[in-house]
Amino acid sequence: MKVGVIQQANSSDINSNIIKLQDKVRTLANEGVELIVMQELHNGLYFCQTEDPDVFDQAETIPGPSTNLFGKLAKELGVVIVLSLFEKRAAGLYHNTAVVIEKDGTIAGTYRKMHIPDDPAYYEKFYFTPGDLGFHPIDTSVGRLGVLVCWDQWYPEAARLMAMSGAEILIYPTAIGWESTDNDDEKQRQLDAWITIQRGHAVANGIPVISVNRTGFEADPSGVTNGINFWGNSFVCGPQGEYLYHAKEGEEMQIVEIDKERTENVRRWWPFFRDRRIDDYDNLTKRWID
Repeated sequence: MKVGVIQQANSSDINSNIIKLQDKVRTLANEGVELIVMQELHNGLYFCQTEDPDVFDQAETIPGPSTNLFGKLAKELGVVIVLSLFEKRAAGLYHNTAVVIEKDGTIAGTYRKMHIPDDPAYYEKFYFTPGDLGFHPIDTSVGRLGVLVCWDQWYPEAARLMAMSGAEILIYPTAIGWESTDNDDEKQRQLDAWITIQRGHAVANGIPVISVNRTGFEADPSGVTNGINFWGNSFVCGPQGEYLYHAKEGEEMQIVEIDKERTENVRRWWPFFRDRRIDDYDNLTKRWID
């Protein structure tokens, strides 16, 4: 399967960002890509650096403008597209939602981000209600996609539940970067940890992982922090954690070939699902064991 990865730097001009994305989707589709993945909240800036009620005006319904626009594009080009949107579900009820558009332009399924961070420069709890759709893969013409979003990528439980439900690939639209006051050693530790945990999900579950991060510097509108330098480093790895593609900082657009049949072979060699001790995992549903 040919996958297209779009790592983009965004501006405050939402229309301009969307036009750039459309152009890149067309370019990838013309190269024979079947599945295209974009970064978290790809239409605009990462607005969660501050708590601003006016930002809720950016939210949209699903179906809505973005699903309609990219749905038409998917149908025209015959590709599956993974979107990441600021969903307005109802007045005062909003989600960080991934939407998978089938190649016929219809909505194949949605996933609402389950784990919501609340840290300096990542004030997502102000904007997003935790997801309520569970960890269920989305069936498409290119396979069963286990779509999760950003902060979800740190939780092995989320990856495991997607894999146990039949996901053939784990997909993580992401927005993560550095705050300037961290020294270089700390920045490298953070980046290494981010990559390692996701490659670990690939290994533990025997399936490929696609992680697409944004890139570029985005200022903190409040001036309280020095803003975020999104570190890019989008990557695709196979079911043993092997790199199939690894971006650096800066805008990149890449085609990656994934051999889904490797999952069957790898799981025969490393039968982690066979050997799981499900009779003794009850405590995993507790917050802490005293």
